Amino acid sequence: MRRWWQHPVSVILLLIFFPPAGIALAWLTHWSTAKKIVATALSLLWFVVILVSDPKTPQDDAKSKTAPKHTVEQSAAASPAPRRSEPPSYVGKTLKEARDGAAADGYNAVSHDASDGDAKQWDADNWHVCFQKRAKQAGPKPTLDFGVVESAAPCPDKDGNPIPWPKMPDVGGWTFAKAAEAVEKTGITKVEAQGAYTDVTPPAEPDDWKVCFQEPEANKEIRNPEQQTAYLKVAEPGTSCPRSEGSKLHPEPDPPGRGDDDSNTSGGSTSSGGSGDATGSWPVKRPGSFCSPAGARAVSSSGTPLVCGPASDGRNRWHA
Repeated sequence: MRRWWQHPVSVILLLIFFPPAGIALAWLTHWSTAKKIVATALSLLWFVVILVSDPKTPQDDAKSKTAPKHTVEQSAAASPAPRRSEPPSYVGKTLKEARDGAAADGYNAVSHDASDGDAKQWDADNWHVCFQKRAKQAGPKPTLDFGVVESAAPCPDKDGNPIPWPKMPDVGGWTFAKAAEAVEKTGITKVEAQGAYTDVTPPAEPDDWKVCFQEPEANKEIRNPEQQTAYLKVAEPGTSCPRSEGSKLHPEPDPPGRGDDDSNTSGGSTSSGGSGDATGSWPVKRPGSFCSPAGARAVSSSGTPLVCGPASDGRNRWHA
């Protein structure tokens, strides 16, 4: 009668789960030599695989479930980023944005007027950064010095140089449409057409009218152009420009008698009814005509004495 360890099933199980014992029992069985060699080789191969595979133990599995998982990205995020050799650029930002950004990046911030002036930056929102540089460090943090100008001003070409404000172009003789386009390039957004003649009103869109006068004048420096209005005084096509501003295209005629200072004498003397009359030497004037000086005396053609004095219109006229 076979014992349990001589049974083929027991030998095979030992070859699988405990190869050393299984190999020893295989050679004590009545198997053929070829079967014993094959069983031994397979069991040894299986034994080697088990040795080198390093399977996890239950304790290792428990540890892996409770231990926190760290990734490369998480580790990198947890560690503070090394300070860059050069600070980030804040040029183009408002002074307030630049100060806040510098503080967040670990820098102190100071500022100065980047133009040739020395204005103080009381309202940080109303200044923008043109230049930045490192300043002398005071304390544990490095310091950035911002060169700034007011928001409406362009940056100078170099820190400390004058602000290159735009200048009003000379648009005399241009059409209104072309002149308005050139003026708007300075930053002026309001361009208004006015009549070059005070008694002529241009239409709503006088594009082909000719510019006679302009305000601001040509080549004048335009400060804060977005707050200014340009006035272009234009004349209708085919109409020449006036010699001076304030002229009328159709002036009113002079009042009757203006400048009537000529004597209406007959032979250089007057006959008023008798020789030796004092009025005989006075010039003959038309009542109501202009005269000068006040208090002067004359006679009408009928011989009525006239005196020069203020009339109802406030001007000096001859009256009885």
